Amino acid sequence: MDTQAKPDLLIVDDDPLITDTLNFVLSKDYTVYAADSRNQVKSLLRQLDKPPQLALIDLGLPPTPHRPDEGFRLISELLAYSPDIKIVVLSGQNDEANARHARTLGAIEFIAKPCEPETLKTLLAKALQIRDAELVVAPVEGGIIGKSLVIEKLRNQIGQYANAPFPVLIEGESGSGKELVAISLHNLSGRRQKPYLALNCAAISPNLVEPTLFGYSKGSFTGATAPHSGYFEDAKDGTLFLDEIGELPLELQAKLLRVLENGEYQRVGETASRTSNARVVAATNRDLRQEIKASRFRADLYHRLSVFSISVPALRELDEDKLILLNHFRDFYSRQGHVAAFNLDDKSLALWRDYSFPGNVRELRNIVIRLTTKYPGQTVGTSQLQGVLDMDNVDGKMPEPVMAQDSKALLDAARKHLQSQKNFSLDEMLQQWEKSYVEAALSITHGNLSQAAKLLGVRRTTLYSRMQQYGDVENEDN
Repeated sequence: MDTQAKPDLLIVDDDPLITDTLNFVLSKDYTVYAADSRNQVKSLLRQLDKPPQLALIDLGLPPTPHRPDEGFRLISELLAYSPDIKIVVLSGQNDEANARHARTLGAIEFIAKPCEPETLKTLLAKALQIRDAELVVAPVEGGIIGKSLVIEKLRNQIGQYANAPFPVLIEGESGSGKELVAISLHNLSGRRQKPYLALNCAAISPNLVEPTLFGYSKGSFTGATAPHSGYFEDAKDGTLFLDEIGELPLELQAKLLRVLENGEYQRVGETASRTSNARVVAATNRDLRQEIKASRFRADLYHRLSVFSISVPALRELDEDKLILLNHFRDFYSRQGHVAAFNLDDKSLALWRDYSFPGNVRELRNIVIRLTTKYPGQTVGTSQLQGVLDMDNVDGKMPEPVMAQDSKALLDAARKHLQSQKNFSLDEMLQQWEKSYVEAALSITHGNLSQAAKLLGVRRTTLYSRMQQYGDVENEDN
């Protein structure tokens, strides 16, 4: 294979023997980048001109190598950074719950350690083939698939708002297709020949958001060895998609508001104003109205962003569209793989309709890929489908947090505890309680920081700061 034509592969594992071995085995076919932690991945991605096409990651990473939390977070962050990346999990933490959650988050495949090199090569080649095919597929009308009334409404809204110069706010759950809506708005507009740039506000460190958006001058901060343009400048007259806008730090919300009002911004380290004519499309899986009430999001910015507002439905609300999406992806991936399409029998179709798809369209697509790979040309029964769906959590609901005691019992326990203590610190006790709830939220959400923050009713950055105080995380800016 031509060296310059090699696809990029990111390998993330904290065992240097494993990364060295994988590098040796796979470097003939891929340009390999290795990292041993989530923080190192972030530093590496900042140095690359473009995201890798593939990622091969372990779940057990520092600072909690014996738990899957960091690996789960990394899956979410990689897909937020580059929705096109294909992630294969190679992990010793291979119980069924971990495999199920990794796939729900968006991993295309889960492999238990140890794995034969040829098997690994075959899976990576297949993942790359799937990615390449998805990038060249002709888009359907408006980019949105489905015939339900809510999907028709969604398509109509996209058509109505596409050519307007005003911002659009897209709301919806993770994996529901918010970026697809943003791309459709761009492709159906008069800006379609202009740049389309996307930035996930939750996927980069808060202190890097401003220079990334607005650019910076030489010497404006450590490492700024040359002036650099930002997204607003690079987008020019095109579209700038800001995903997870609810994670934007408050101090930057005022600067974004200024750009939206008059197009003016400044590079970090400069005093001269610049002008951008980029159209801003923002997306969030948070309820920004509740964020405003909690003083975590500016009301004036919300009203400016939501001149037009689009709500993307969760897949569990789409009923028959689940079957349309099944047929669409099944036909596409069978053609792409040059294999006969699988079929679902009547009971399996009923099971498919009843499944809630907590990972939304992204999860459905990956399930179809696995069914195409495992059962080409076959009729899939309920036991086979159930094995792929991993139906331990068929309703897709997260368990409710359990309160240990009612208020009277809690009062009695507190009284007994105080009477038994010689030296009592309320601050320490409250911190222990707070840490317990944080750990519970992270356990419930399988380590997903954004979901845990939402469950606790705090900002993601606030939760991260609290975890730093407990010593549970490393500094992401290192």
